[in-house]
Amino acid sequence: MLKKFWKIISKIIIFLFLITITIVIIFRFLPIPTSSFMVQNKISNLFSDKSTHIEYDWVSKDNISNSIKLAVIAAEDQKFLDHFGFDIESIEKAISRNKKSKRIRGASTITQQTAKNLFLWSGKSFIRKGLEAYFTLLLELFWSKERILEVYLNIAEFGENVYGVQASAKKYFNRNAGQLTYQNAAMMAAVLPNPKRYKVNSPNQYQQRRVLWIQRQMRQLGEGIFKED
Repeated sequence: MLKKFWKIISKIIIFLFLITITIVIIFRFLPIPTSSFMVQNKISNLFSDKSTHIEYDWVSKDNISNSIKLAVIAAEDQKFLDHFGFDIESIEKAISRNKKSKRIRGASTITQQTAKNLFLWSGKSFIRKGLEAYFTLLLELFWSKERILEVYLNIAEFGENVYGVQASAKKYFNRNAGQLTYQNAAMMAAVLPNPKRYKVNSPNQYQQRRVLWIQRQMRQLGEGIFKED
């Protein structure tokens, strides 16, 4: 009985492994129709007074401003082009800092955030972190950095029920994602730590300081990563 049990479990694991790899490979080439976070948001809104309408409009990498690409790297993951999904140095610093501070800070890379937003759920647990690490490795193995950044920018939440650079650019600046300026990009990247709390079109003092910091980082990173607009 025990052998049969483990045989069934091993078959299930292999099946799930093959399914997840297949999905990741398919999503390497096709526009992403939705994300796990969007679906969860819609479901949670059903049980509240909030609108279930999600603002989301996929746009290809060629129609995304280089400024917003540079801004999110500057704000979220400056070693994005160099690491394999995990920034070990930042993780070690975050662990050390969190031991001394009550305010917990993470060290998630853009790849990790893409894996979480696309496939998983919010919240903290060892199971979710383990799955996040698994999907992060799959994305780094089967996708290019360019594709990871393209998907991240398309599914990242920039405001309440607003996902992706195209919907956000339209809503907050009345322009397309390819027309975002240096200033627009920094303002959008500044809300990424908490898009439900911070507002792109109504920045508080913290956001204003963060916009200036992001712009400085963008200038330092410069054209070695992307050509600035």
